[in-house]
Amino acid sequence: MEENLNYEEIIMTIIAHAGSARTLAMQAIKSAKNNNLANSYDFLEKSNQEFLNAHKIQTKLIEEEIKGRKVELSLLMVHAQDHLMNAMTVKELAEEFISIYKKINRG
Repeated sequence: MEENLNYEEIIMTIIAHAGSARTLAMQAIKSAKNNNLANSYDFLEKSNQEFLNAHKIQTKLIEEEIKGRKVELSLLMVHAQDHLMNAMTVKELAEEFISIYKKINRG
């Protein structure tokens, strides 16, 4: 873990990346709905990158705990995990919606 970041900053970084991932996934769905598949795939790729950024931080926290450095369980941490799981769900749904809109728009 980066030493210059405090615990709350680390958690807020997870929340920020997860929130961006969710927003980008929703933009991907809206683009697909408007028959702009190129943009939808671009938004989906950006969403995936934001999700991976959040997930990497989460993984580092888990690794720290495995090493015996307990991570404080706080309401803020629960909130971050909520955001991360929500982002994953919306991203997965976006993939499905894009696939459906692609089939519909083919005629």
